[in-house]
Amino acid sequence: MPMEPKVNILLVDDKLENLLALEAILEKLGENLVRATSGEEALRCLLHQDFAVILLDVQMPGMDGFETATLIRNRGRSRHTPIIFLTAFSTSDQMLFKGYALGAVDYLLKPLDPNILTSKVTVFVELFKKTEAVKQQTAQLVAVNTELRQSEERFRSLSTCSPVGIFETDTEGDCKYTNPRYQAICGLKAAESLEKKWLESVYIEDKERAIASWSAYICEGREYSEEFRFQAAHSNIRWVQVRSSPMLSSQGELLGYVGTLEDITERKQAEEVRAQVIREQTARQEAEAANRMKDEFLAVLSHELRTPLTSMLGWSKILRTKKLDEKATSRALEAIERNAISQMQLIEDILDVSRIIRGQLRLNVSAVNLLSVMEAALEAVRPLAEPKDIKLNTVLDTSIGSVYGDPARLQQIVWNLLTNAIKFTPKGGRVEVRLSTYFGFSISDFGLEADGENLDSSNTDESNNLKSVLESSDDLEPTFILSKKSQNIKSQYAQIQVIDTGIGISAEFLPKVFERFRQADSTTTRSHNGLGLGLAIVRHLVELHKGTIFAQSLGSGQGATFTVRLPLLQDNRGGRTSREATGETSSSVPSTPLAGLRVLVVDDEADTRNFLSFMFEEYGAFATAVGSVDEALAVLEQAKPDILISDIGMSEQDGYTLIRKLRSLEQERGGRIPAIALTAYTREEDRLEALRAGFQQHLSKPIDPNKLIAAVVNVLELPIEVPVS
Repeated sequence: MPMEPKVNILLVDDKLENLLALEAILEKLGENLVRATSGEEALRCLLHQDFAVILLDVQMPGMDGFETATLIRNRGRSRHTPIIFLTAFSTSDQMLFKGYALGAVDYLLKPLDPNILTSKVTVFVELFKKTEAVKQQTAQLVAVNTELRQSEERFRSLSTCSPVGIFETDTEGDCKYTNPRYQAICGLKAAESLEKKWLESVYIEDKERAIASWSAYICEGREYSEEFRFQAAHSNIRWVQVRSSPMLSSQGELLGYVGTLEDITERKQAEEVRAQVIREQTARQEAEAANRMKDEFLAVLSHELRTPLTSMLGWSKILRTKKLDEKATSRALEAIERNAISQMQLIEDILDVSRIIRGQLRLNVSAVNLLSVMEAALEAVRPLAEPKDIKLNTVLDTSIGSVYGDPARLQQIVWNLLTNAIKFTPKGGRVEVRLSTYFGFSISDFGLEADGENLDSSNTDESNNLKSVLESSDDLEPTFILSKKSQNIKSQYAQIQVIDTGIGISAEFLPKVFERFRQADSTTTRSHNGLGLGLAIVRHLVELHKGTIFAQSLGSGQGATFTVRLPLLQDNRGGRTSREATGETSSSVPSTPLAGLRVLVVDDEADTRNFLSFMFEEYGAFATAVGSVDEALAVLEQAKPDILISDIGMSEQDGYTLIRKLRSLEQERGGRIPAIALTAYTREEDRLEALRAGFQQHLSKPIDPNKLIAAVVNVLELPIEVPVS
């Protein structure tokens, strides 16, 4: 603790022995004792110091005590300093009156009683100390008040001139303060801004979101920052960023909320301009890349068409102009035939790609034995492998079942993969072909799910590679396969693998290996011919057969592995009749869990209808999708669906109206059709209302396909009760 400063006590007496006696008595007070041997010296001391009390001798030569006291009282600084007169003579009433008239606080006779003197001086010392403390506190209070006034003025000036709107609300949400900028942004007068909330100025399309987010903020008490469109009366729409924080007391008690409104319209416009510039740059870069790719493709196409033509024309002219022996003639004809076949294959590839782009590539489907397809493809490519001394090793599972597909196109898949492997494998290399049964992953909800029972840790890299290929594909149609865990159905696939010891695929090119017109080397010095169409065609054909394909490679010089998986035909489950082959790609695999089920989908959103139709057809069902209640009732009379999947919130008539109308019909007209409400209305009262109206289940959007299929299977097993209206 800092030591308390000493207080000054002035001792005035013309005799030194008296001063020493006073010092001896007052020394124990521990204060600063100042001597003066005359009135003049005492006055000089008062010029430089303040004293708590003055002990003044009356009888002094020259200027006596009364004269000295008179001069002390004439000075403003010492006017109120307490004076105790000391005298050795008997005091008369006249002297006492004179002393007190001069402002003396006491009159003591010598010799002095030490205790009385000490007690009297102590009183004035303490009084002086308290007076000084009060003066100091008063000065501090004045300084604090001055600082508060300056701070208040500064805050008022900052708030008034701030480019950001400022507001303060209490815990009830009532506005307690707004600055001019806040009022301008909200289009309110000063008085109105305290009565209305900023939420009332939010643009109507953003108001619901603003109210919901602000309500959540009030409940959670976190930091708040959102962007909304504002539209004040008779003004343009402007973007505003709203920020807010809880306002707490020193004890942590919530006092209210303080927030800001910042007009960010210019920033939003700049962001939109920048985004537009980026979009235009991206589009221009993509167009330039497409043009480069087209030019490269046309150059490669010209080269690939001219090369066999050169050989064919050259040998034909030699045959016409010169007489060759039998061996030379045979060699010429073989060259012409070989190059003609090569050119025909190029043309077929181009035509296939054209059909793929136009969506006109169709399959003639039937049950196909893959073993015969594999053997035919192997025989077809042996003449290509023999000149390069490439060994064709086969590991074929002869017990594998059949797949549902086009035998010619399946052979084209295997043939393309084999010719690709042979082309990129150097002399003396090896190409291995495997055919086996695969149990494992399912593709669901536009993503990859690994079945923990069938896909072990050794296959993780393979599944991740497949997922990256699926996600990077522009025109890949996702294949939905029912999860084994959810439906206890064992998913089996025929797996075809072509493994080579060739040049491999770089990590940069691997994600693009199935894209059209893509080649790892398209320069004039490339060592391998081709148009870069074969693998793109293979991928599309595999997808048409509801299968998947992916590539693996450890990098350049490490060889490559291409894996194709096609659904195997299995016995039907659930006792439902499977669809017969129609020769179109839309035919479903009989092993699908909803094979033959007729589903009626009702939703006024076209994208939702298309997705649900696609999903149910992938699971083997016949899907009919309509966008209104009237259309649904008309279809119900004609198609006789097995189950109804309906939205609730629809224009004109909602899902409740539909199900009530259905339940009012006789059983033979569809009154007992199982029904599921698939809706974005997810409250408990919505669920209860749907069940009361006549639905068997209420499911929330968005829905996982596996959950929806499980719900369909479950609902089909429930008895249908018609609600009593």
